[in-house]
Amino acid sequence: MAKRLSLCLAMFLAAAIAAGAGDVAQFVNLGFSADSKYFMFGQYGVLQKTSTPWAEAFIVNVGANAFAPHGERRFSTTRPLEPGASALGGLLTALADIQPQVKQYRIDHLLPGRLLYILVDGQQPPDTLQFRDFQSGGSYTIDLRQSSTTNTNEVRSSFGLTVTVTQKDGTTRTLTAGSPTLERLGVKAYHVKEILLAPDNASLVFLIQRQEQDTDGDNVRYMVETLKMK
Repeated sequence: MAKRLSLCLAMFLAAAIAAGAGDVAQFVNLGFSADSKYFMFGQYGVLQKTSTPWAEAFIVNVGANAFAPHGERRFSTTRPLEPGASALGGLLTALADIQPQVKQYRIDHLLPGRLLYILVDGQQPPDTLQFRDFQSGGSYTIDLRQSSTTNTNEVRSSFGLTVTVTQKDGTTRTLTAGSPTLERLGVKAYHVKEILLAPDNASLVFLIQRQEQDTDGDNVRYMVETLKMK
């Protein structure tokens, strides 16, 4: 009975979040290359105003924290989805178009990295994260700093991350990620949704949830920031 009540509560919270937003993207982890030099992800959804599907697929150079050359694909259409249809087809279309780069950068869809942190749906997003990696024995402290400005009903915001890594032997390093001076138009807030450890255990991928301004309710989109620790 307790498990059933918890499941119902989780479903209620997820529905409440979705109802309070505009259109919400679905994130897909598409894997690393075997050498951890590249990471691939996608997102897709349905535009609330037009009921049309959209999708994006990206290959990221982990060391450079930038898109790989020709590593971006976007799909959109003016045809609304039929009732009961899924926008996943848009992502599949984008993936078919980016297959040459998937092979070039040797993306392995079965190498998603190791999940170190996830923001549970319904949980209040914290600005400071503290957690332990029980497999390595190390620990992490992540400080999210963000700022925003509003002019004539237009909002701009930026963010940066301070990452403190403490090894099992007590050795501590402090690193930074993000772009505190880069203001993105239309973005109201940033939240850390997931943190992944690359297969080589030397890089972190931060999945950042963007809350974007919209007249019909805030939209949710995703981006990633990468950080080399070694």
